[in-house]
Amino acid sequence: MISFSRARAHTAGVFIALVAMAAVIPAGSALAASEFPTGYHAYHTYAETIAVLDAEVAAHPGIVRKFSIGKSYQGRTIWAAKISDHVATDESEPEVVFDSLTHAREHITVEMNLYLLHLLVDNYGSNTRITRLVNTREIFLIFLVNPDGGEYDIAGGQFHSWRKNRQPIANTPAIGVDINRNFGYKWACCGGSSGDPTKDTYRGPYAWSAPETVVDRDFVRSRVVGGRQQIRIMVSWHSSGKLILWPYSYTTSTSVIAADDRAAFAALGKKAATLNGYTAMPASQLYIADGTQHDWSYYEQRIFHFTFEMGPSAVNFYPTPDRIGPLTSANRGAVLYLIEQADCPWREAGLAGAHCASTTAAAVLAAPVRLGARPV
Repeated sequence: MISFSRARAHTAGVFIALVAMAAVIPAGSALAASEFPTGYHAYHTYAETIAVLDAEVAAHPGIVRKFSIGKSYQGRTIWAAKISDHVATDESEPEVVFDSLTHAREHITVEMNLYLLHLLVDNYGSNTRITRLVNTREIFLIFLVNPDGGEYDIAGGQFHSWRKNRQPIANTPAIGVDINRNFGYKWACCGGSSGDPTKDTYRGPYAWSAPETVVDRDFVRSRVVGGRQQIRIMVSWHSSGKLILWPYSYTTSTSVIAADDRAAFAALGKKAATLNGYTAMPASQLYIADGTQHDWSYYEQRIFHFTFEMGPSAVNFYPTPDRIGPLTSANRGAVLYLIEQADCPWREAGLAGAHCASTTAAAVLAAPVRLGARPV
């Protein structure tokens, strides 16, 4: 189990990041540094999260790279990491993406991606399975999709139960768009979002009106290489509920998704659920939502995109710090399994022959790995 103690927040990297932020951000401004409430300091703020990422890049530059995918409404950089054996090269390997903190109060999701960062990077060369995956996949972690909302939610050292971004809504006193109701596919179609700017599920005045939504869209589209989308599997971390959900959210109709893809989603989701103890189902069985991220990425890009609602099972957006370890490590098996399936998402449903040609990546995945090897 990986432990994220408060001591990590006082490493030299974190200290430098906080000092630098204080130097460039005026006190009391919209970008002022925030702090978790007393007793919750094991969680990572925006600056602390990036400092952990910086430390991993410095320690393992051959397999992890930090890069920006864009900026939030208030100008914060939305940082991502790429993990691969030849990290500086865009190889022809299946890609997998994990993103976190779409909704501001779901801080446990940031801890989930930090857990994955350590799991995949620190165990490279010593764990056979992880080494093989890093050698044959390109894995992306997007740490804070909604950094403005996340920092606001802990402003003043207290929780504010904030969900949306921090974008003012024109001609109203309201602030914030629900990023996961602002995507351009079936936006505002089906009663699965709100047109009221004061509501948590406010979809925005129009699709793609939130800068963070556009940043996510543009990153995903950037992974189309030679006319083919390289991202095969994507997981968005949310909380809570202990659920694995897949498209579509906007309708309960089964006829709107190809039968083989529907079978693949169900097979992958249900298998992953056996590994983390969650319940797997199409998202619309939970409730109808429109303008969602996974509906758009599957419809436009045919990415097998899952939403994981992390535990606990009851609605609790602020699990106590002693729960960070159990809640993140519970997903270890499901994550590694989904990364393995990225070369052929239809395999679990018995449909590999119809959809997946033999690939070098698949052959390498089955080959033995020499532990201790470093990327060349």
